[in-house]
Amino acid sequence: MGSSKLSLLCLVPFLLLTAVAVAGGDTLTTFIVHVQPPEPEENQQTAGDRDEWYRSFLPEDGRLVHAYHHVASGFAARLTREELDALSAMPGFVAAVPEETAGVIVCLLDTGISPTHPSFDGDGMPPPPAKWKGSCDFGVPVCNNKLIGARSFMSIPTAGGNSSSPVDDAGHGTHTASTAAGAVVQGAQVIGQAVGVAAGMAPRAHVAMYKVCNDTSCLSSDILAGVDTAVGDGCDVISMSIGGVSKPFYRDTIAVGTFGAVEKGVFVALAAGNRGPNASSVTNEAPWMLTVAASTMDRSIRSTVCLGNGRSFHGESVYQPDVSPSAAFHQLVYAGASGRPYAELCGNGSLDGVDVRGKIVLCEYGSGPDGNIPRILKGAVVRSAGGAGMVLMNGFPQGYSTLADAHVIPASHVDYAAASAIMSYVQSAASPTAKILFGGTILGTSPAPSMAFFSARGPSLQNPGILKPDITGPGVNVLAAWPSQLQVGPPPPASAAAPLGPRGPTFNIISGTSMSTPHLSGIAAFVKSKHPDWSPAAIRSAIMTTADATDRAGNAIRNEQRVASDLFATGAGHVNPEKAADPGLVYDIAPSDYVGFLCGLYSSQNVSVVARRPVDCSAVTVIPESMLNYPSVSVVFQPTWNWSTPVVVERTLKNVGEEVSSVYYAAVDIFDDDVAVGVFPSELVFTKVDQEQSFKVMVWRGHSNKGAKVVQGAFRWVSDTYTVRSPISISFT
Repeated sequence: MGSSKLSLLCLVPFLLLTAVAVAGGDTLTTFIVHVQPPEPEENQQTAGDRDEWYRSFLPEDGRLVHAYHHVASGFAARLTREELDALSAMPGFVAAVPEETAGVIVCLLDTGISPTHPSFDGDGMPPPPAKWKGSCDFGVPVCNNKLIGARSFMSIPTAGGNSSSPVDDAGHGTHTASTAAGAVVQGAQVIGQAVGVAAGMAPRAHVAMYKVCNDTSCLSSDILAGVDTAVGDGCDVISMSIGGVSKPFYRDTIAVGTFGAVEKGVFVALAAGNRGPNASSVTNEAPWMLTVAASTMDRSIRSTVCLGNGRSFHGESVYQPDVSPSAAFHQLVYAGASGRPYAELCGNGSLDGVDVRGKIVLCEYGSGPDGNIPRILKGAVVRSAGGAGMVLMNGFPQGYSTLADAHVIPASHVDYAAASAIMSYVQSAASPTAKILFGGTILGTSPAPSMAFFSARGPSLQNPGILKPDITGPGVNVLAAWPSQLQVGPPPPASAAAPLGPRGPTFNIISGTSMSTPHLSGIAAFVKSKHPDWSPAAIRSAIMTTADATDRAGNAIRNEQRVASDLFATGAGHVNPEKAADPGLVYDIAPSDYVGFLCGLYSSQNVSVVARRPVDCSAVTVIPESMLNYPSVSVVFQPTWNWSTPVVVERTLKNVGEEVSSVYYAAVDIFDDDVAVGVFPSELVFTKVDQEQSFKVMVWRGHSNKGAKVVQGAFRWVSDTYTVRSPISISFT
């Protein structure tokens, strides 16, 4: 298989910011309440009778979390301490215990970790589960009940020379680990911006780090060793913000390793890649993975370019020096005017001999043919040449996506519309001028979420019958932990008495599908803690079928051009963590089904590579791509097919909702004359937990000759309590 190189998937030059409530007498806490029926349980004829009795203990509707019918007599409910005291005096009450979270272990394969960062403080954490077999190369007390494991599998040098140590020399691993499962940290900020309380998506989960990458690349042999060890150590969730190029699964080390992990019951989340917005740029495409795209949050760290002609344009930058609105204008120049190769990108040496002293320099977005001109370097080049500031200008592919970086010079990253207007001004004015003003952190921006330009797109090259990516999550301007030894922003002047910005734990804001992936890993850990017996496929289904298909304003999620995104960008939609823990129904897949799926793609020999055992595909029930019990549907019409013959896709749903008895009705959200879609039967009735019901989706090619290449939409199963939504993509070749 070889030891190929792969790359980290961040755009380095959410940790979700959350308000953490102060505990008090009116704080709602989930309790498991045990009660004794007033009459023999067999006389309570239905589950509905018991539910009604359980609700009689509660102060109001909406407090009941679970009603137990088979293994316990009682319920789980959200109560204040005073309400619990009142409930305990009611007839039938036996006991109440506060809810405990199952110990879930999130393991990351990355660049290492900064173990002393407060995001990995073990204060208040329980010991790891007894199944944990991992080790910590840092030793005690550096490792604790939060950071329970740290190993290095590096066979190539790192920037800090620490290839044999799991210490993080790059920052990437510290950032992703704290995003997934970092502890609550007060006073999080980056150079004074995005101030708030930081917490990972699963702040009560345990963390283990497997160092397999340096700051630029990862060897496939090291990755496989990391996955192999993580599974043996007892990890519940593996998060990998790593990717390469699309290749057959039997030649893809990550696909092979993660298949083995899923067979052992380990959930795996991987980055879709940063090669967007190009079609079929998605990587990590195997159906046993959760493939994660990247979208924005409703936050901007504003820097505004004010032109000498009176026009102004909002952009972004984390570095926000104190500049008065009455500050003087500076001459505005375009770096590409020198005519040197790639001068417009402001790479090293591009401004040598060019007079930019005291001027604001326009630099174009792009990293050059060798990928060695990151955004922050552009500002450093301008600064070293004596420039007063930089405007980083999007090209058309980047559209309206802007990134807030910790620049080393006053800067503003502006969208393509602003860049075009600024360039027009520079080319037409006799003496163009500008200044950059700073507006701080702005919340509630729109549209949000929207897709990041860099987020890789489908359709999948390896399995067009599986819709990839699966889901999108926050991956733009994400604040998370950062090693203290790595500089963030400009170095302070030699005369400065203190560094820029408030002192405290170090954080950084960076972007990429590397950042969205640990959000989903943490959410998967949260779901796993609520449902420890669920399979990786069930957890993925819960995340996908509860995702939001619209933005905060109720409109379709937009892409970088501010037009409606397609499913090849968003997957099932933007993750909704709260709904994911209670999806109602799930599409489950047994590991053996993946072998049948692989036999539909490859020879027995190649399937055996992935399965790690001899496989004779002639003795295996082959499962076509579109027939795998996946939470989304992708149908490809071949040109030779008769338009009157439908494509038939079968799926099976399992009842995991709180309602033991429930009825779901089918609804189809496709409005296009090129296709007709039906779901049969149109009604599914469930009478017990874990009951399964199957249905068929039938797709007809319509009589219209509009020539659509792709038609997309969704179908939903709707009950009184739940909506289970599956995206569907129909392609014509």
